[in-house]
Amino acid sequence: MTLDLPRLVIAGLAGDSGKTLVALGLARALQDRGSRVAAAKKGPDYIDAAWLGVASRRPGRNLDAFLMDERALGEVLRRASEGAEFLVIEGNRGLHDGLDAHGSYSSAELAKRLAAPVILVVDVTKMTRTAAALVAGCAILDPELELAGVILNQVATRRQEAVIREAITQHTRVPVLGAIPRLSGATPLPGRHLGLVTAVEHPEAEGAIRRAAEVVAEHVDLEGLERIARRAKAVLFPPWNAQEAGLPLRVGVFRDEAFSFYYPENLESLEAAGAELVPISPLHEERLPEIDGLYLGGGFPEVHASRLAANVELARQVAQAARAGLPVYAECGGLMYLARELRAEGKCWPMSGVLDLVVEQKSKPQGHGYVVAKIDRKNPFFAEDECLRGHEFHYSRVVKGEAVESLVAVLERGQGVHARRDGIVSGAIWASYLHLHAMSTPGWADGFLDLARARRSTHSGSSQAWA
Repeated sequence: MTLDLPRLVIAGLAGDSGKTLVALGLARALQDRGSRVAAAKKGPDYIDAAWLGVASRRPGRNLDAFLMDERALGEVLRRASEGAEFLVIEGNRGLHDGLDAHGSYSSAELAKRLAAPVILVVDVTKMTRTAAALVAGCAILDPELELAGVILNQVATRRQEAVIREAITQHTRVPVLGAIPRLSGATPLPGRHLGLVTAVEHPEAEGAIRRAAEVVAEHVDLEGLERIARRAKAVLFPPWNAQEAGLPLRVGVFRDEAFSFYYPENLESLEAAGAELVPISPLHEERLPEIDGLYLGGGFPEVHASRLAANVELARQVAQAARAGLPVYAECGGLMYLARELRAEGKCWPMSGVLDLVVEQKSKPQGHGYVVAKIDRKNPFFAEDECLRGHEFHYSRVVKGEAVESLVAVLERGQGVHARRDGIVSGAIWASYLHLHAMSTPGWADGFLDLARARRSTHSGSSQAWA
């Protein structure tokens, strides 16, 4: 695979620097100018990637060299760039922040691998000349990195902007390509404990994107950014080995305001392996359709706990189907839904009761970061000794329940469900805090669908409705 699109990495000095606003606004502003824009998020973040998808009007992808090898990274880039003319990549955390002091897996390292020029967003709140020192430091730290431009954010006055521009010009060779003022009124991108409010929950997601695009178009040199992006040289990646689809199967996927954390590649991998995806809303639907498997991704079930608990009929049907052998794959928020009880904001909400677990929402993260798990017990989903790479980000924890006795993976990195273990397996049910990316675990989709095919074959070749 050859990546030869004009491209930019939008990076920051830290989280909350304004890079998401710039990346979203740039993706839509370039689209408004007639370009077909693809967008991706560096790292495993679901929320920002989904927002980038709204801005670009095509699936927002994740690029993560920790989770993906060279073939997988190239395949994600191929899918992202198909039919596109420009690629916007939003970094995460600070430009050089990685897993260690060397900046391993940082936004800077990804930019170098992609030969992508970097545009640094600098929050200049209560500073002037110091901004030049920060820009100069980022440029000097890694001479191999192409730090191609700076966008100032949260500029208070014209005088402040003029002083900062002069200082950066005097002390660096990095051009200032824009200066975004402090925005009046409420921020177009409100936050929550895991980051931004999800695009699917935002009441005016399209309006927020339009406002971001207007801000970027007014205060940023779009022509300058396009010229810089076109300097990116072509880079090669080894080919991805595609898998052929098997017998078509119907896989239910929880998708609504409560469950929206899905990598596009995970859903695409299921489809490529022979699945027809059937969206199901546990907030709005009371009947489980005819399906051969059920995929419960992450999200915010704790925010919608009362409505989930009120949908007693769907929870009953999910429990009945799971106990009858329906293959179920659940991650994080999906694990919480499978539990017997969810405790949040001082209240106890009954969930589906598929697993004997009580989950409690806390005020601080209980697990956050990359995960390396080794399968050390037999199970129908993954082979013994298989190494899984993924990530976790959860404020909930399991406080009791017999299901913690059925964990099949020991964690070399991460927190998991209990005692540095993860992966509850009960029959054909998998539940974990570990989020997997299909490109880092190519056999995941086939393994899940093999269970669905086996299940279908034991029921005279047809699906069931769970009345």
